[in-house]
This record gives sequence, C-alpha cells and structure tokens, in this order.
Amino acid sequence: MKSPVPDLAPSDGEEGEDRTPLLQRAPRAETAPVCRSARYNLAFLAFFGFFVLYSLRVNLSVALVDMVDSNTTTADNRTANECAEHSTPIKVLHNQTGKKYRWDAETQGWILGSFFYGYIITQIPAGYVASRSGGKLLLGFGVLGTSVFTLFTPLAADFGVGALIALRALEGLGEGVTFPAMHAMWSSWAPPLERSKLLSISYAGAQLGTVVSLPLSGIVCFYMNWTYVFYLFGIVGIIWFILWIWLVSDTPETHKTISPYEKEYILSSLRNQLSSQKSVPWVPMLKSLALWAIVVAHFSYNWTFYTLLTLLPTYMKEVLRFNIQENGFLSAVPYLGCWLCMILSGQAADNLRAKWNFSTLCVRRVFSLIGMIGPAVFLVAAGFIGCDYSLAVAFLTISTTLGGFCSSGFSINHLDIAPS
Repeated sequence: MKSPVPDLAPSDGEEGEDRTPLLQRAPRAETAPVCRSARYNLAFLAFFGFFVLYSLRVNLSVALVDMVDSNTTTADNRTANECAEHSTPIKVLHNQTGKKYRWDAETQGWILGSFFYGYIITQIPAGYVASRSGGKLLLGFGVLGTSVFTLFTPLAADFGVGALIALRALEGLGEGVTFPAMHAMWSSWAPPLERSKLLSISYAGAQLGTVVSLPLSGIVCFYMNWTYVFYLFGIVGIIWFILWIWLVSDTPETHKTISPYEKEYILSSLRNQLSSQKSVPWVPMLKSLALWAIVVAHFSYNWTFYTLLTLLPTYMKEVLRFNIQENGFLSAVPYLGCWLCMILSGQAADNLRAKWNFSTLCVRRVFSLIGMIGPAVFLVAAGFIGCDYSLAVAFLTISTTLGGFCSSGFSINHLDIAPS
C-alpha cells in the first residue's frame, strides 16, 4: 500500500526545519493495515481508560447536587430565584434515602476543587517516571487507585468535609499520572502521520465518559441514591484495570500478539524521531517558546474546560432550575458535541497533513485557534442571555463542542516538537 504523498521526504510530513525542529529526514514506511492492529487496540483500550477516568472525575459534580440539603444552598444563593421553576412534574418519586449534608456553597467549592490539589502534583513527576519505566503500569495503577478511592467516597463524606477533601485530593494524585503516562506510550506507538487519529481516539474517551456519567449519575441518584454512583464507577474502573494489564504493552517490541509487519512499520516510522539522549535538557526546554506556547494554551483552555466540567451541574440546578434527572442529561450534551468533534477533527487533521500536504505547523495553529476562540465567544455570550434555557444549553454546547478542535491542535503538539 503506497503512501498517498510519495514525494514527501520528512517522516512526519513536513518540509522544513522550522516545522519539524527535532525530526530528521527519512524515507517513510509503508502503512500497516488498521484491521486487527495492535496500535489501534491500544487506542481503544486507552479510550475506555479515559472514559473511566472522567466518569470518576465528574460523578461527584452530579452526586453533590443530591448530597447537599437544598435548604442550605438556597439560603446562601442569592440568584436561586432569578429563573422560574420550569421542570415538568415527574410521576416517579425521587429516592430520598441518601444522607444529606448541610454544606454551604463555599464548602461545596472546596470539595469540588480538592481533586485538582492532588492532580497538579503528579503531572511532571509522572512524565519523568513514564519516560524511564514506561507508561503501562503507571497509567494502570493511576486508574486503579482512583477507582478504589472512589469506592470509599460515601464513607469519607460521613467522616466529614475534611476527610472527603483529602480523599478527592488522593484521587487527583492517581489521575494526575494518566496523561503523561499515555503520552509516553504514544511516543513509542504512534507513527507520525497517525498521531492525530490515535491520540484523538484515546483522549476522546474523556469526553464520552463525561457524556455517559453525567446523565447516568443523575438517574442513579434519582432512582436509587447518590452512594451507588461511586460504587458503580469504582467497580468499572477495577474491571478496566484488569483488561489493561492483560492486553497492553509499553512498546511494540514487547507486545505478544503484534504482527511482524506492523511492528516493523511502527519502528521504522519512528526510527529517526526518537532521541538516544538520556538526560533531560531542562535549560533549553525552559527557553523554548514552542513549549511555553503549549503551556499557555493548556492553561487557558483548561481554565474554561474544568470550570464547566466541575460546576455545570450546579449551574443547571441553582440558576436554570433543572431537576436532578434533567440536570444530568443537559450537563452531558455539551460533552457529546466535544466528543464527536474530537474524533472528526483527528481524522481531518491527519488527512490534511497526509493527503493535502498541509504542514503540521499550519494544522496545529488553525485547529488551536478554532478550539480556543470559538468556545470563548459562545461562553461569553452565554453570560448575557438570562433565563433563556434553550439558548443557554445551545451556547454552552457550541462552546464545548468547538473546544474539541484543540485535541488536534496544541494537545498533540508535544509529540511534534519532542517525539522522545
């Protein structure tokens, strides 16, 4: 099977040093088929791993709405009566067996934010460890630890706010290793012209996990009680861990069932990309404008993304006045759009590079601009529409959907500028 662009010299489809600063020119290997491919099996297992991770991350956002005594929140929230009740009466009675806590809005903010105290600590150490010992075990045990801690959430809530905050911070420590570990694995598994596809597939699991867990958490809270939300997702995470340890390998060389043809295709495509240098060039990294551009882009995008991810269910309940069932479904709609956009944008980005000869630099810049400016415009607009429920959901959905373009923009640019 011949490459669609046979005269393309650099191994990732670039033509100049400014576009591929760390890559050397080399002949491109013939593409190994996708069918029964070990690299795509890894992508789909990673997809379900990030599905579990984000289910574990966002389930508290919905459950907290049901955990808190509504009289406490209403007394503290001066805007709660700005929008009228509009939910249609529900014939099935809401299960009220779950314990209620008198946590005010400030306390809820500390609980929801505590996850990120742990999450930020393990990011850089995880990247270093993954580069030395591989990402398989690091990612696997990160998910396992988060799943086990999630099972203890109801118990921690009974012990008090401090215990729950500490538990969520420990969950953050576990999840903090996952993205660095996955990037380390893809540096050994992803052929340059398939990077956008493979990484978009694997990380799109995060969006689908949000899409499924938000409404499912609402349903579980309504018909059972909020404690079962944590038991359900914790058990699913443990099952995924078993499959991950059984089926995945750190590199193509150590994979037991990969075909010799696919192994040669991956290794030959990466042969001139991976550095033999073992020491980390800290000073050149700190002076790199490309690296700082990625850092600033990540910070800006994540500020919006995680604010919505954490507080959208609360906004739906306290401002737009949706009930717990409607809350879960409507909070999930924006992330369904983002998931679809991530999958499609990954395909589009690689097609633009491989078939249309667009430079990687151009594709990353354009997709990042769409994924940053588009969401900002619609999110700002959502702040000026008052109690127009349909328009609020529509603007939030468009904003989050357009953010999916970033998955093929700055989110993958790490592997472009530093494949090792």
